[in-house]
Amino acid sequence: MSPFRQLLLTRIRTFLREPSAVFWVYAFPLVMVFSLGTAFRNEQVEQIAVDIQQVEHADSVMRSLADSRRFRIYVGSDQDTSRRLRIGRTELIVQVAPESPAEMNYIYDPTRPGSLLARNAVDDVLQRAAGREDVLTTVNTEVSQPGSRYIDFLVPGLIGMGLMGGGMWGVGFATVDLRIRKLLKRFLATPMKRTHFLSAMITSRLVFTIPEVLIILLFSKWFFGVQVQGNWFVLCLLILGGAIQFSGIGLLVASRASTMETVSGLMNAVMMPMWIASGIFFSADRFPDYVQPVIQLLPLTTLINALRLVMLEGAGLPQIAGSLAVIVSWGVLTFLLALKLFRWQ
Repeated sequence: MSPFRQLLLTRIRTFLREPSAVFWVYAFPLVMVFSLGTAFRNEQVEQIAVDIQQVEHADSVMRSLADSRRFRIYVGSDQDTSRRLRIGRTELIVQVAPESPAEMNYIYDPTRPGSLLARNAVDDVLQRAAGREDVLTTVNTEVSQPGSRYIDFLVPGLIGMGLMGGGMWGVGFATVDLRIRKLLKRFLATPMKRTHFLSAMITSRLVFTIPEVLIILLFSKWFFGVQVQGNWFVLCLLILGGAIQFSGIGLLVASRASTMETVSGLMNAVMMPMWIASGIFFSADRFPDYVQPVIQLLPLTTLINALRLVMLEGAGLPQIAGSLAVIVSWGVLTFLLALKLFRWQ
């Protein structure tokens, strides 16, 4: 195993001597966690922008809405309010019928969730102001605790994204770079098997994976109070499996690529669907039902779903055993296929 050991040490030293690589692996994920965690932090719901068209009897509507702090009101002409709705400056236009002050016309975009929320909220306030009484007695219970916030949902997605990027770029791109610089031809002349080389590439990535993920988890806990509800050993198994999975996929993508343009195109083609559809920043359930079978087949989707089960719901090894088997299978199969297809030049 001497060739494997020397190749592994070489990859580790090469990585540590590249400050930019260290930044993208360790610092950039923390920037993402801090930025998105701050942008979507728990706070009072922001005011809803509502425009009222400046017509007769509009003052009574404005007074009714002004009593609630939920709304940010703007009064303007027909053309002005229509322009504001078109460019996204407001969510809803309230138009009072000139001939009947009790008749309201709500103008909004039904494809925008904010517009639907504004329409229902404004209608509720105006109906109450007109004398409507609620038949049912309701009680509001507000809940805000670790595990239910956006940052808790986000961190597993960022961990999965980091594992994908590290495996694809850290292994696949580095392999093609060695091929372009004619270094692989020199390795071919040494007493080294291709299994030594490919195993060293994957193992070198695994060496940096655990510290990378631990830094994200500790940073998220210290700054935002993110908790891991499940077992840490199970979580580490998932992280290790995810690193193996994407390292194998990265090797497969790079097994024949001979130019930077080719490997960049292939990697973007592989990763782009997972960036969009695998649920990194929002739930994959938002996509239509007819594409869900395809989304669930994506390697990153399986990994992120399993990470959220462990971190948010406290799932144990029996609950994620099937997902873990799929993840490891992706890594093993792609590694074996890369071993078969790999070319030194």
